[in-house]
Amino acid sequence: MKFLSRTLEVKTERGPQFVDITDSVEEAARECGLLNGFAVVFSKHTTAAIRINEAEPHLLRDMEQMLGEVVPAGNDYAHNKYAHAYSDNGERPNGHSHCQQLLLGASESVPIVNGRLAFGPWQRLFLVELDHGRDREVVVHLVGE
Repeated sequence: MKFLSRTLEVKTERGPQFVDITDSVEEAARECGLLNGFAVVFSKHTTAAIRINEAEPHLLRDMEQMLGEVVPAGNDYAHNKYAHAYSDNGERPNGHSHCQQLLLGASESVPIVNGRLAFGPWQRLFLVELDHGRDREVVVHLVGE
């Protein structure tokens, strides 16, 4: 049984933004020598999600637009008024980002077969930035043989 846990550093530019991390996850599996098993990919943040989807640029823009329409940044979020009012960390209001992340989720599990992520022809793995551009951490947990 092989095991590797690696933290990827991902720089984002804006929210919402889909950042393709597929190649980095596959590289970690290769470095571990994992042929068959699974990868759990987990965001260490409550305002960034992990999702599987297609990397077609127009679709990514559609999904970014959809997130803003379903949970708009301009809504009246209690988190923006109260949590940040008592915090001195300089963080900007981001109630919408937390709500969007709740809909998307913090992790994905992906089978690894013959050393590769067992994706369909169009599937890719994304860190979804929901707040503003910054440095993010993604944990890749690999288990198998």
